[in-house]
Amino acid sequence: MDDKVKALAEQLMRKGYDELPERDQRVLRRIAARTAISRDLSLGGAKGEPLGAWVADRVAQFGGSWTFILIFAAMIVCWVVLNAWALAVALDPYPFVFLNLILSMLAALQAPIIMMSQNRQSEKDRLAAAHDYEVNLKAELEIMSLHEKVDDIRMHQLERLFAQNTGRLEAIEALLRAAEGRASGDAR
Repeated sequence: MDDKVKALAEQLMRKGYDELPERDQRVLRRIAARTAISRDLSLGGAKGEPLGAWVADRVAQFGGSWTFILIFAAMIVCWVVLNAWALAVALDPYPFVFLNLILSMLAALQAPIIMMSQNRQSEKDRLAAAHDYEVNLKAELEIMSLHEKVDDIRMHQLERLFAQNTGRLEAIEALLRAAEGRASGDAR
């Protein structure tokens, strides 16, 4: 199979197999083996991902939702109402220093968690882009291969037609010579 892969590299990529990057070599091996290269990347890291990564994704998902925004706004309004008007002795009187402390701590914790999740998403996007490249390269190489096969078929058809036409032309020339021979024989 190595010879087949190397021949594919020369034929389709116009380079030696060893000159190609690893992922291009992987694509050529898949073409030679006639196996699929596409896979579902959404199933990739679900089983082996660390708990912290899973938590970061869930916190970022919830922290960026309308549900979180509405719940958080409702909690702030309740805090302000309770501390400003409802309680006889306010636990956190205006300007709500304790509320500011809580909000600052929440932002300090939530920002790095969201950044971790974004970094993980960037890595997933890089893997998806690399996978898309491999799938597109395989499709392009398969199309080039099909073009070459169609061109070969067309060339054989043209050669066969040319041979048939050559035979017909020779037959027509022979008929013309025979007709000229008869015409010159009749003229005498």
